Amino acid sequence: MSVAQEKFVAISGGVGGAKLCLGLANVLTADEVAFIVNTGDDFEHLGLHISPDLDTLMYTLSGLSNRETGWGRQHETWNFIGALKQFGGETWFNLGDKDLATHISRTQGLKAGATLTEVTAALARQVGIEHAILPMSDDPVRTVVHTDTGSLAFQHYFVRDRCEPAVTGFEFSGGANARLTPEIRQWIEDPELAGVIICPSNPFVSIDPILAVTEFADWLRSTSLPVVAVSPIVAGRAIKGPSAKMMEELGIPTAADAVAHHYRDIIDGFVIDQQDAGLADRLAALGLETTVAQTVMVTLIDRVELAEATVEFLRRLRREK
Repeated sequence: MSVAQEKFVAISGGVGGAKLCLGLANVLTADEVAFIVNTGDDFEHLGLHISPDLDTLMYTLSGLSNRETGWGRQHETWNFIGALKQFGGETWFNLGDKDLATHISRTQGLKAGATLTEVTAALARQVGIEHAILPMSDDPVRTVVHTDTGSLAFQHYFVRDRCEPAVTGFEFSGGANARLTPEIRQWIEDPELAGVIICPSNPFVSIDPILAVTEFADWLRSTSLPVVAVSPIVAGRAIKGPSAKMMEELGIPTAADAVAHHYRDIIDGFVIDQQDAGLADRLAALGLETTVAQTVMVTLIDRVELAEATVEFLRRLRREK
């Protein structure tokens, strides 16, 4: 008798989430895990469709990422953006020459009638990736950041304005009408699916846009499968990006258990760093199971060990359900 294969899906944003996804890709095969990725950051720029989180994950899994920045490609050059500056063009969003090839290829594929999922799969195959990188929807969803200076498209807030305006809230334009893709549906309806991992990405602008896809959020709330999240906050600080700044501006405590509270209606378990082990009782009060691991990922070994700990946590929760 053959043993049923366990499968998992991981929900991710950009740099922080991609680190754990790389660990997962090292411990689970392409048949065992798929990555559902935020596209709320996507935007049109210089006539090109740019998908920052999809690209960050693609570059990370393929070994092409710039390890110093966590985004963009290694050994990048900047001839195009330098020449554009001479003509007075928009240069606030820095496009490297190699990265530009990705955006041009994506835009051409979309204009030819392919879906974002199909284009993403084709690009991933061409750089040697076997694991599925799945946009959260093929329908456009755009993150809008409400600030004390007005409402801003996400990239204007994040890159152009360097996260300087104070955040007052968020909106995910198009989320209510966005549909699940057949590819995501195939994974979440698979009888061998064993659990869901929410990677340590920004809860507000990386994970919430995915949850704005109503069909997916409804499925997460109703599934009997265990769902665990890995905290992006360690010892009161964000591992990467503006999560802690956003929490302060929204009047939310900059603590791991505040992130757990944010996810409380969809998760069963929460992974916290060793530095936050003292929060276990507060997490238990939320009705959550907790596991402690090293969540600060510096090396590939760190990524793999956190992936192994998270998968084992999911398996334990499933046995206990």
